[in-house]
Amino acid sequence: QLQLVESGGGLVQPGGSLRLSCAASGFTLDYYAIGWFRQAPGKEREGVSCISRSGGSTNYADSVKGRFTISRDNAKNTVYLQMNSLKPEDTATYYCAASPYACRGYVPYAIDYWGKGTLVTVSS
Repeated sequence: QLQLVESGGGLVQPGGSLRLSCAASGFTLDYYAIGWFRQAPGKEREGVSCISRSGGSTNYADSVKGRFTISRDNAKNTVYLQMNSLKPEDTATYYCAASPYACRGYVPYAIDYWGKGTLVTVSS
């Protein structure tokens, strides 16, 4: 079965850090640009970051630039999102998505696969 599975979410205090993982099963991530999205309660899903197939190009939404870092380990078939200096407004369900094409800015183009999401709550 072809799927993406996110993990690493949880409850963290403001200013804290979390690292999210996006693991693929049934297919190889090497051939895909990967993006992270998030959806806060009552809001639309928004793009957060995107990494090219090689990992040589990364892009970020202005709201997370300088705090979040996207990376990939193709040997482990996994993409990561390191989130530092977390704020309450980062609270959302985070999703990863795979495109066989490329990133368009911080969003992957023409997505083939979505994960089911992992919840991040930033609260004291």
